[in-house]
Amino acid sequence: MSEQSKQSLTKKVLIGMFLGSIVGLTINILDLNTSDSFVNTYIVDGLFFVIGKMFINALKMLVVPLVFFSLICGVCGIGNINTLGRVGSKSLALYILTTAIAITLGISLAASVGIGEGMGLTSSAQFAVKTAPPISDVLINIIPTNPIKAMANGDMLPLIFFSILAGISLLMVGRKSKGLIEGAEVANEVMMKMVTIIMTVAPYAVFALIAKSMAELGFELLGQLAGYVMVLVSALLIHLFITLMIVLKLFSGLSPRVFLRKIRNAQVFAFSTASSNATIPVTLRTVTERLGVNNSVASFTVPFGATINMDGTAIMQGVATVFIANIYGVDLGLIGYLTVILMSVLASIGTAGVPGVGLIMLSMVFVQVGLPVEGIGLVLGVDRLMDMIRTVVNISGDAVVSTVVAKSEDKFDLAIYNDPYAGSNTNIKDLSIDESIEQELAEVIQETHEKS
Repeated sequence: MSEQSKQSLTKKVLIGMFLGSIVGLTINILDLNTSDSFVNTYIVDGLFFVIGKMFINALKMLVVPLVFFSLICGVCGIGNINTLGRVGSKSLALYILTTAIAITLGISLAASVGIGEGMGLTSSAQFAVKTAPPISDVLINIIPTNPIKAMANGDMLPLIFFSILAGISLLMVGRKSKGLIEGAEVANEVMMKMVTIIMTVAPYAVFALIAKSMAELGFELLGQLAGYVMVLVSALLIHLFITLMIVLKLFSGLSPRVFLRKIRNAQVFAFSTASSNATIPVTLRTVTERLGVNNSVASFTVPFGATINMDGTAIMQGVATVFIANIYGVDLGLIGYLTVILMSVLASIGTAGVPGVGLIMLSMVFVQVGLPVEGIGLVLGVDRLMDMIRTVVNISGDAVVSTVVAKSEDKFDLAIYNDPYAGSNTNIKDLSIDESIEQELAEVIQETHEKS
């Protein structure tokens, strides 16, 4: 079968996304999603919800062990603590830089358009402010008192710290740790195989996720806040297709067109799940198998980026701040906008990459610059859809930084990057079990039992 005749996973997912949008909009337009209707109870909140939730849970199930084993393998694969320090410092600097550019772009575009001026809108929705921890607590909590608890809770920064420390310690032990390192390599390969298995049902899960979202959102919500939505989407697209691509070209010299074509698969999943953390397995696989980034770099930069890099969320905060300030007639001034930029960059560090976290960060910004927090109620109606779009920008930024850092450290395969078919198809043979190997493993287990 030729490469052209094979239907790639990305195409199947895009088809599922398109069909899900059609089905969801049809349900919404025909008003079949009323709270007590059969369609809403058994289809939207029943079948679609269950399938989508099971898929997201399956992805989240892989995040902790995948990050743990891949980081250990990544540190050991780098093999040099000085190199690890360079990778970490470069990643942090680029993530902070892109986040600062993102929120500056959002504020500038929103202020130039003047969204919200003279609208005289009032908020009927309420938003309960969740107290965010101070930056000192975030820094302290990077070091886990109980690494097992951090893994169970899915706390990414403590997990990253412990995994890197474990990898460095294995390197320092030397030859005695060879068995553990080889075991981590096998475990990492097993986790990637689990990703392959779960990805086979992805098109159906994406269909369910998109259908449910569109059935609930529809078009009318967008009409209420058309100006806010248009400016926010425009800023997100400008950052994705211009800012990030300039960073990629400037620091790596690679083709942005090739990058955008190859990152599409991860972007679709980010849009569907609206969660940077849930998309980690897909992003990691795309960055390594499609873009040619060595796993020793990607295993660090991808989970690190999912934790601290929130370009899309930063843009939302900038646009929403200008929007709410204009509605309430508050003049923030230059100092106010600089405060928003600084707060958004700091707030993005250590904030979990899960759906809706942007609103929590936004409440912090509003309190800091003196805007009424209840103004967040004005953007609640469209935040879910906007969250999906900005998550696409977030993971795209992770992939750009991973590629740039890998290229600078000579941990990059240009042949894979330029190969349009590299890693593009899920090979069904990869999911089969070799009968000879299966028999060999059975014999080993039998011998073990007999000895015991």
